[in-house]
Amino acid sequence: MERLEQQLTLLMELDKLKSVLRRTRVVSAEKRLENSAEHSWHVALMALLLEEHANEPVDITKVVKMLLLHDVVEIDAGDTFVYDVQASKDQAERELKAAHRLFGLLPKEQGDELLALWLEFEEAQTPEAKFGKALDRLIPMLLNYHNQGQSWIEHGVTSQQALTINKKIEAGSETLWQKAQQLISEAVANGWLKA
Repeated sequence: MERLEQQLTLLMELDKLKSVLRRTRVVSAEKRLENSAEHSWHVALMALLLEEHANEPVDITKVVKMLLLHDVVEIDAGDTFVYDVQASKDQAERELKAAHRLFGLLPKEQGDELLALWLEFEEAQTPEAKFGKALDRLIPMLLNYHNQGQSWIEHGVTSQQALTINKKIEAGSETLWQKAQQLISEAVANGWLKA
């Protein structure tokens, strides 16, 4: 029973992820900001749909697990806007502390396993982590593009920032990086990203 209680404690803690708002609006409800739980679900489904575009063969179950876990730390650390250089400085430290607390709520071996998976994603060295990171970068770009550049315009993002920040897509999928570059180019032409 103690094991189950620990697992249920984390499950109820995870409900807080639904309240962590991101900077991008939901395309189907343009007035509402996306939350981190929705983002995690969306990007995990994206992995299932786009697996064939990974640069290397991947264990898709592992990629989906990483993507479902990757933003859990935002319960404590908050969402860090990818283009916010100042907030990014201590992001890794804040998120690691959160990961230890949250996964520490679980029975030790289960918590250690999930922490290791989360760390693997953060380090982005394995084919699964690289592909997961690529998807995690691409989905906000797609939402921004389909929202006529909403978040880019609101935060004065430049095309150079978009190219630099999102370049890591290439490590996971050259095909998706080509698509990202196309989106950036079209966003500049439409005035959604500063040239």
